[in-house]
Amino acid sequence: MAVQTGLDYMRSRTLVDCDTMDDEGCCESPGTIPGLYFQPSEHMDMRGKQRMELTAQAIALGELSKPGRAGIIAASRADAMTLHPKYSSISLEELAAEIAMIRLGIGMAKHIRGRVHVQVNPYYSYSSEKIIVNALRIVQLFQYVQPGFDVTRISIKIPSTWEGMMACRTLELAGVRTLATTLFSMAQAVLAAEVGCTYLAPYVNELKVHVEAGHVDNAKLLPLCAAIQKYYKSINSSTKVLPASLTSVEEIFFLAGVDHLTIGPGLLTQLTQPYAGNVKSLFDIAPTLPIPARGVSFINDPGSYQITFARDLGGASQNKLTEAVNIFCDAQDKLELLMKTAA
Repeated sequence: MAVQTGLDYMRSRTLVDCDTMDDEGCCESPGTIPGLYFQPSEHMDMRGKQRMELTAQAIALGELSKPGRAGIIAASRADAMTLHPKYSSISLEELAAEIAMIRLGIGMAKHIRGRVHVQVNPYYSYSSEKIIVNALRIVQLFQYVQPGFDVTRISIKIPSTWEGMMACRTLELAGVRTLATTLFSMAQAVLAAEVGCTYLAPYVNELKVHVEAGHVDNAKLLPLCAAIQKYYKSINSSTKVLPASLTSVEEIFFLAGVDHLTIGPGLLTQLTQPYAGNVKSLFDIAPTLPIPARGVSFINDPGSYQITFARDLGGASQNKLTEAVNIFCDAQDKLELLMKTAA
């Protein structure tokens, strides 16, 4: 009998999602990560589960900075120049960056099942109106770049601010799927379910661990992920829990049994090693955090939500959200600069 790998084990319990925009790298050596990096004809795993590709400005920046991506930058700038009269409320560079992210997403869509996620401009994190306009523009641009692209495969990543959640509510009612990202508290999770987000992404580690060398998050939110999913099951919510910002294989094994799990290529490669079975999943034990009562609601009480969120963990959750938005804004700045200087 074949030895079970860590990836085999995780895929037996959880939908494993690929956190990359590198469609070329993931396909240049098919089978490097069995069942995830695969031949074009092998789009299903042994359980027929779907996969999705996730992206934000930082991942797009890293991918577009590669010399081999110059063609995508050039094509995206050309598209932006053609379309800018229609979208004149934003800069040419912002539009080009958006189109480039979409082109990368479409490239990945050929090799995966499930949805492709594109994040709105993080500078709009505190404006519901701007988020909605940005999200609808992204959907339109997918159709422009690839006419006939299945719009049901698009999911818009939106920061989990109050304004972001209200935008998710409007977009979901309009048939646009959303993912509430940069989530750090149960209050945000309660609201995400109320507004009908398709997914939400609790960040196990604060975003700073990925941009500041040597930084370690000593307050990982692994127990929160398990508590959110238990709460969602208790209220029959359709919102799926999709933890993100992972830094180790051990963290991954702790989350076996969660709805989805977004894993970067480096950790996916580590998961090809034989599974030792020495980490007990948090989904196999009773939650260590309390879950809200069924009647808890914030959707019509923004004041109650804001104070609950602001006081969570002594203000740490709000600080982590603010920090994450700032980091994403820094990446947005660099992405637009790349679009400008590459001309």
